[in-house]
Amino acid sequence: MASMLELINELWYLQRNIVSDDFDRALYRLAEEVPVTIHEYPTGEPCWTWRVPEKWTCHEAYLETLGGERLIDAADHPLHVISYSLPFEGIVSRDELLQHLHVHPRLPEAVPFVFKYYERDWGLCADQSLRERISRSPADEKYRVVIRTSFEPGTLKVGEITIPGESEETFVLAAHLCHPAMANDDLSGVAVAIETARCLLERQKSGSPLHYTYRLLILPETIGSVAYLSHHEHLIPQMKAGLFLEMLGNDSPHALQGSFQPASQADLCLTTALRHLDPQGYCAPYRTVIGNDERQFNAPGVRVPMLSLSRVEPAGSPTRPYREYHSSLDTPEILAEERMQASVEVVLGLIEAWEQNQYVVNNFKGEIFCSGYGIWVDYRTNPDGHRRLFEIMERCDGEHTIADIAAELDVSFQTVFEIVKLLQSKELVWLSRSMQPTAPRR
Repeated sequence: MASMLELINELWYLQRNIVSDDFDRALYRLAEEVPVTIHEYPTGEPCWTWRVPEKWTCHEAYLETLGGERLIDAADHPLHVISYSLPFEGIVSRDELLQHLHVHPRLPEAVPFVFKYYERDWGLCADQSLRERISRSPADEKYRVVIRTSFEPGTLKVGEITIPGESEETFVLAAHLCHPAMANDDLSGVAVAIETARCLLERQKSGSPLHYTYRLLILPETIGSVAYLSHHEHLIPQMKAGLFLEMLGNDSPHALQGSFQPASQADLCLTTALRHLDPQGYCAPYRTVIGNDERQFNAPGVRVPMLSLSRVEPAGSPTRPYREYHSSLDTPEILAEERMQASVEVVLGLIEAWEQNQYVVNNFKGEIFCSGYGIWVDYRTNPDGHRRLFEIMERCDGEHTIADIAAELDVSFQTVFEIVKLLQSKELVWLSRSMQPTAPRR
């Protein structure tokens, strides 16, 4: 069993494009770690408004002066050719070359990640110093470009790990496996997802059942989610919540981005739980942190409240989401096993809160005689605790979940849960998966 960082070191340099041999190699390698069902969707397959693209392979790509000096070679780094570049061979002018030569907007020393999956063009990528050298070179007005790529029928693949619970209602975890020769985006999310699945499978084996079913999807970005959802529409009504995992190995606080439905139980439960799990973490509304496959789950006709968890620098940072994003500097060296393990613990904590979140139903009427039950909190010595106890008790009415109460009181999920457990131990409340109003009908 490989560690998260060991897995990333094995897979990060592969040319993991959305439909490619190296994407398949990476997915089959992950299937050696946990039981994975692999779904296949052939090139041209309709997926709602999309179609599965061709398999793309780069056989060779380089740039030379007419004197034979090789300036760029994809053999040196896969990012030197744009993903899904058209094949091209010929002599081009400096001006034409510069129109097809991409650099990173803020990292002069890096080769950028550029992709043109659905717009057909050819292109190469370089660091800024090479582009400047070409722009200013008085000697070379023409250059030789060789890009030998092929497009052919293939199959887009989505890996699915299912951890059945007592209910068919489902919580979806997802991460994307594409992006060639990069580690944090998003192999770190994949590694955290795989480790989370291992922990949930071990929990089952130990005899501690899960209420919900959990589905982990490992997929190529965007088209993978669309392909899976469009071919599993019968499962969508069972999907009650979700969490997309990405960029979890760098040194930034956890960022929990809400879903399109901010009042959903998923949003209320996970955002209030994060406060306890990572006090340095922060929450932000839908589409304000980073955009990825959670969009496909939140989209019209689907409307699964999927949040996303990442390590993204706060708003206003000039290097957001993180310095090495979409570049050749995104290597395993910027990751740490302990940071990814901390993210696993956060994900498991969010899942545990989701498992615990139920309606709190009162067995009592009127205000509880706290002293008689041994749960009195002295307002003189602990005014905050006293107030909190009564605020939570007042909302134990069969119409509020634990998450509802936490969000309404602006406290952590765990704070409410501890008091609810205390009340439950005194047989003052019980928990229900469905609403159980206890107020007299008026």
